[in-house]
Amino acid sequence: MSITQERTKTAPVTSTTGAKVYRPYSNWFYLPTAIIYGVLFLVPTFASLYFSLTRWSLFESKFIGLDNFKLFFQEPALVKGFTNTLIYAVVTSGSKVVLGLLLAVLLTSQIVARGYLRSVVFFPVLVSTIGVGLTFTVLMNPEKGLINESLGLLGISGPGWLTDPKWALLSVAAVDVWKGVGLATLIYIAGIVSIPREYMEAARVDGATSWQQFWRIVLPLSRPATVTVIILSLIGGLRSFDLIWAMTRGGPGFTSDVIASVIYKQYQAGFYGLSTAGNVVLFVTVTAIILPLSWFLNRKEVDL
Repeated sequence: MSITQERTKTAPVTSTTGAKVYRPYSNWFYLPTAIIYGVLFLVPTFASLYFSLTRWSLFESKFIGLDNFKLFFQEPALVKGFTNTLIYAVVTSGSKVVLGLLLAVLLTSQIVARGYLRSVVFFPVLVSTIGVGLTFTVLMNPEKGLINESLGLLGISGPGWLTDPKWALLSVAAVDVWKGVGLATLIYIAGIVSIPREYMEAARVDGATSWQQFWRIVLPLSRPATVTVIILSLIGGLRSFDLIWAMTRGGPGFTSDVIASVIYKQYQAGFYGLSTAGNVVLFVTVTAIILPLSWFLNRKEVDL
């Protein structure tokens, strides 16, 4: 008997039908992963649930029940924060899906310097989010920023990108798309290159145009990549904080506040239990949106 056969017979597992199925590895192999998952996710999650029900500081805590949640939902900026969070998440995720797909189609075609262009598109993903925020804060300065100065040369008066309430949130969203579209493009490239070449060749033989090939072959068979991009970018948009804080700090006023920035302001004010309750609310909100959406998008997934 070979070593492989001996290992295979060391971990018998009873299936639902009552028959014994032999696995190559014992369940003990899952223990390190379970410990890491428990320490890094389960323990902090349950600790947050407990501390959200207390008034706590670094050295003491007092159980107060649901008072923190009642106070959180009475927060004046909460409604605006929820609205801005949803707008920000939809705008950024939708833009990343559209631009990522278009860039992926371009970067999988036969163009000059394709490898270099792929690197250029992906580069912003590697840059620090805070660094990007501070850089674009300078570029979007309404008086001395490079963007408005460039528009002025064309005779266009640029708006106050980060100081005008009508533009602040969308300006940050545009920067978020610039920074994150490279990852969406990479996911789409992986999805497109996995499509069998025979499909495209058969379509060309049948006289299909480039648009028909895209609409009938690339778009449907890229559905798994689309689902991945939507889920990842939507989660990122709903949890957005660092870029918004670096560029506007939720201003002017509360016009670009999101849920995470509302929570952070409570933490800055010393309301630790209240901010923890806000984090729990944010976790539940993201879960309530993502899980049904993920189920809906995956139920009709195309199998190659």
